[in-house]
Amino acid sequence: MPTFTCVNMSTAKSSGVSTPLSSTTTLSSPPSPLMKASQVTLDQEVYYNPRLSASNIVEYIASRESFSSTVYIYDLAEQVGFGTWTKEWVKSGTGTAPVVNLQTRAGAGLSLVGRLSEGTSRDTVKGAVLTAYTTPSGLSMMAPSLSHIPVATTTSRLIIQVPVVLPFGETFSLSHSLAPLASAWPLLPENLVVCLSATPQQTIDFTMLSYKLTNCHVVHFFDQHGSSRETGHSLAPTSIQESKHSSIAEVFSHAGYKFFDFFGDAQAHTVLVLLNGPLALTAATLAKHTDGLGVVIVNVLRPWDEIAFRDALPESVVKVHVVDDVPNTSTQGPLYVEVFGSLLEGTNALVHAHRITPSQTHEYLNKGSAFAAFIASLVPSVQISPLGSSSVKRVLVFGAPQAPITALPRIFETLFISSKGVSVRSLTDYDAFSKPGGIAATRMVLSPKSESTDFVPLGVTLPFDCESNGMVDFLAVLDQSLLKSHAILNYARSGATVLVVTTWTAEELFSSLSLEVTSLITELNLRLFTFNAKASATELVGASGPTSDNLQLILTHLTFVRLYLGGAATESKVLAVTQPTLGEMIEGISLEKINAQAWSGLGEIEFTQTPEAGSSLLPFEFNAIVVETEDETVVNGARLSSWHDAAKHLIFPTAFSPSVESSAQEYPQNPGLHPESPDRTYLVTCSVNRRLTPLEYDRNVFHLEFDTTGTGLKYAIGEALGVHGWNDEQEVLDFCKWYDVDPASLITTIPVAADEGKVHTRTVLQALQQQIDLFGHPPKSFYTDLAAYATTSVDRHALLFIGSPEGSATYKKLSDKDTVTFVDVLQKFPSAKPGIERLCKLIGDIKPRHYSIASAQSVVGNRVDLLVVTVEWSTPSGLPKLNPSLIYII
Repeated sequence: MPTFTCVNMSTAKSSGVSTPLSSTTTLSSPPSPLMKASQVTLDQEVYYNPRLSASNIVEYIASRESFSSTVYIYDLAEQVGFGTWTKEWVKSGTGTAPVVNLQTRAGAGLSLVGRLSEGTSRDTVKGAVLTAYTTPSGLSMMAPSLSHIPVATTTSRLIIQVPVVLPFGETFSLSHSLAPLASAWPLLPENLVVCLSATPQQTIDFTMLSYKLTNCHVVHFFDQHGSSRETGHSLAPTSIQESKHSSIAEVFSHAGYKFFDFFGDAQAHTVLVLLNGPLALTAATLAKHTDGLGVVIVNVLRPWDEIAFRDALPESVVKVHVVDDVPNTSTQGPLYVEVFGSLLEGTNALVHAHRITPSQTHEYLNKGSAFAAFIASLVPSVQISPLGSSSVKRVLVFGAPQAPITALPRIFETLFISSKGVSVRSLTDYDAFSKPGGIAATRMVLSPKSESTDFVPLGVTLPFDCESNGMVDFLAVLDQSLLKSHAILNYARSGATVLVVTTWTAEELFSSLSLEVTSLITELNLRLFTFNAKASATELVGASGPTSDNLQLILTHLTFVRLYLGGAATESKVLAVTQPTLGEMIEGISLEKINAQAWSGLGEIEFTQTPEAGSSLLPFEFNAIVVETEDETVVNGARLSSWHDAAKHLIFPTAFSPSVESSAQEYPQNPGLHPESPDRTYLVTCSVNRRLTPLEYDRNVFHLEFDTTGTGLKYAIGEALGVHGWNDEQEVLDFCKWYDVDPASLITTIPVAADEGKVHTRTVLQALQQQIDLFGHPPKSFYTDLAAYATTSVDRHALLFIGSPEGSATYKKLSDKDTVTFVDVLQKFPSAKPGIERLCKLIGDIKPRHYSIASAQSVVGNRVDLLVVTVEWSTPSGLPKLNPSLIYII
């Protein structure tokens, strides 16, 4: 059996960087820097702030009124996490240009061309410098429209910021690729400047340069797949003086850049030519250590400077290999055309084309030394070995996006941000499909600042490759279930430290692991530590809630720091390292006491027995950038989302919509009618609604007739008709306003009855009006369930009391006399506000109301009659009430 032992840190191997740790002054992730403040203050918050990514700063620059008159945000850009900040900043009114939301479709871009062609009276005075956010796929659809764009002037021009990332394949994995543009380049106008950046600082500089080119339309591509989303970099503003008479090359030169950069052997006989991006950076790093190999990185594709390109090549070059992004190998890339034309005369160098598809790019960036092997096939002297210094430490953290402790990497990152000796790079990616709720994976690379290292993409330094040898020095698993479903331990190197935050005991953890996992632990000599953050927090504060969640995060952070320090760790040293960051008191408890609890709760598992073989494990697939975890929370497959979810149901009906089975029935079931119900549902038309009693009569009796023609509805004498009622639309809208939820946002909560793995997406208004029993009578269990979300002690204890056996009398009064609804309970205890997606789960669906049928089908034919009596009453407070299903039916 496995044994669970107390950790003796004096024998633990050191896994940390030798440079002492330094703390910072903030714990949580940074808020948006653009609050109501002066422009100078905003610049200070944005630049030199390692907690912000280059992508954030690109949005900041592009959305300033001083640079853009209007910002056009296309939906595809938002899908890859670019544009959301701009839409938030415009609400504050702090120097942000007006925003226009656009959808990507055929003819996309015509509004931009029209705006620049005609303009408005306001544009005549202030100029129309338009900024657009879109992706390579979106730009390819805009290309036909942009061919009609007017000539740029200082007061009328277009700047397009393009975050480069592309989904491909069955798993929608994300890759850095310009493949969608392969056939669109010829359609783009010649007067369009096309520049490409790769490193975070370069991304900021090229963004600024795109606005300093005052007589040009500009398209700027930057790496949204990786480097521009990294945090940990202290990025400086670009200081460039505008000059109306400077050429494009001169503007770039003033900023310290050229159209083409050469790296490698000055006497190289083989040269690779690549557009600037992660593959180009990797090739440049390899070329610096390989004789006979040179790399030319193209920073500016248009206008193509043939003379500058020829000057960038060494005179000794014999072979030129051009790497192009293409959708398939039968498509010719634009870079080869330019290079071939430049070397057609005056040189004996042979030009070879290499057409790289998105799947190949993904492999080169995520599978160890795959790209080095590709270059080695061209230049055999290239050494195929992992890039990066031996002093670099690699950290990988897996967790669930909705879990409180998933913020751990950002907190751990703050320990190194202001360090004088350690630099940190951090990048978080998401797998949205392989596990309900998704998976968050944060890669962190720590290195001494004293060592000057090349900027190598994190995908190459620390790839998501389960098949090659692991490279991670420290692996943290914040979601215990991942050990059973995903091959996350494959990323660990031999002798690595692994921390598992779990509520399982040692025996339960052992029984949950497959033979593959335990064999890997033994084979790699991994040190597996466990920590029960929930139990430790409970010992400190008791009941669960926000306070407990915060303490779980702090406790895990303290444990993380302890294991990182390795054999040098002591309880007092961990306290000394973290106290300047965390403070002396947290949630009214001393950090010393919390640290002592974290110290005593850590344990190590040793495996002395082989478990039974388990199911095969899944790899982590990077297929999502944005996963909403605060305002839009993923909970058990129910989430608030965007209209993109609805689009997926239309574009990919097989994957996201219920299958429609062929039926021999004359009137088959319509799958769109209450898909959450396993019962057969019919859509009938009310043809007669007549009141039978006079207005002065105290009982209201109605005669209803429903036309069933074409539905196939059959019934017998004595049966009842079940009616799926709707809630009143205005009452639902009033509730949405009180609950502070957008009725037009989407929510995915409706499971398909025939397939539990599929769900339906509706707007919040549709769900609350048509499906969720918002104005029904809550059961006793609802009070207990709701108590977990109360933020005040009074509300929480009151709800727990009503839901307990002792509160039966109170519950009976609320139910029978006051006849409270779910909405009444929520308004009575306003601090208990679960997310709308969780609230839908707590309330449940509207049950069909059954009415006795008052007709015989053999007599009336395709018709069903009902005789309905309204039920009205008043609460003790005098509030009139009427059954919601009656409101709907009459």
